[in-house]
This record gives sequence, structure tokens and C-alpha cells, in this order.
Amino acid sequence: MYGWIWRHLPGPLVVKIVEALFLTAAVVALLLFVVFPWVEPMLPFNQVTTDPGEPVTVG
Repeated sequence: MYGWIWRHLPGPLVVKIVEALFLTAAVVALLLFVVFPWVEPMLPFNQVTTDPGEPVTVG
């Protein structure tokens, strides 16, 4: 897939590198500012519970 993207980027090598960096930054920004905030309420990171079972004894 990455080879397909690289072959379809227009321009010489230097331009392709700049375009690839821009595309990578755009994907990272989309994930950080749109996808992760949308998914975060669905993840159970703040629902921490402990089992009030037997007390732990050391020794």
C-alpha cells in the first residue's frame, strides 16, 4: 500500500519526500484531533474498580 502511495505522488524525489511528510502529519493530526477524542468516551480508562475481597497479607 505504501508503495502504491509513493508511486502515485507527483514530482521528483525531494517533492515526494515533502508530500509524504505532509500526508503523515495530516494523518497524525486527524487521529489526534478527531478520531481519538471521538473514541475516548467509549474506552474504559476512567472506570477503575477494585475487588473488596480478602485483605492482602505480606509474609
